[in-house]
Amino acid sequence: MKDLFGKAILDYQTNNSPEDLFTETSISEADEMSVAYLFRSFNEMPKIEQKALQLTKGKVLDVGCGAGSHTLYLEEKGFDVKAIDISKNAIKACELRGLKNVSIENVLDLESHTKFDTILLLMNGTGIFETLEKCTKYLLKLKSLLNENGQILIDSSDIIYMFDEDEDGGKWIPSDGYYGELTFTVQYKGETEATFPWLYLDYNTLQNACLANGLQCEYILEGKHFDYLAKITK
Repeated sequence: MKDLFGKAILDYQTNNSPEDLFTETSISEADEMSVAYLFRSFNEMPKIEQKALQLTKGKVLDVGCGAGSHTLYLEEKGFDVKAIDISKNAIKACELRGLKNVSIENVLDLESHTKFDTILLLMNGTGIFETLEKCTKYLLKLKSLLNENGQILIDSSDIIYMFDEDEDGGKWIPSDGYYGELTFTVQYKGETEATFPWLYLDYNTLQNACLANGLQCEYILEGKHFDYLAKITK
């Protein structure tokens, strides 16, 4: 991986001529995104992210922290937060922003003896699950990291709206696999990242996956564009 997403974040943090990112999925054309969006303040965040931060309690794990905006807000509120990301460049940017406890780690590699009261997975947190088949592996790992009364706050979108309708109102969706299983390609400064899998989960599918793995799932808030925030507990 070229870590282009992280490179954009680090370029913005260090004022190294940052440019817009371009993301393309297996079912959509290239979309332009300003890297400045990843450095947003609490007031600039979508209602779903604001709600997740308002519900946060105790010791916190921020999974896929990116530029660290959620962690930064929580640290300013006095929370003890561990922020992780697989991007070396993003973590470097987080350190430069002054985050106290950040590391380059995959959540699957975290030691389960370290427990958290809140685990955050935001900006389509289900994306890191990669495929529907891998949901169990990730949910069980997250469950092992939770304190007894802990919570996982996670958001995603039901992307069924992206598929064409037939005359009867039915959707033309692929017959091979779950429709939320996409592949992503990122472009930055003329370079293209290797394509990677990314999962969007509708709420019912997430809820069923949780129940199958001994977890409760609660619908918390609906976003502006087919997205939602859910709370998962033991």
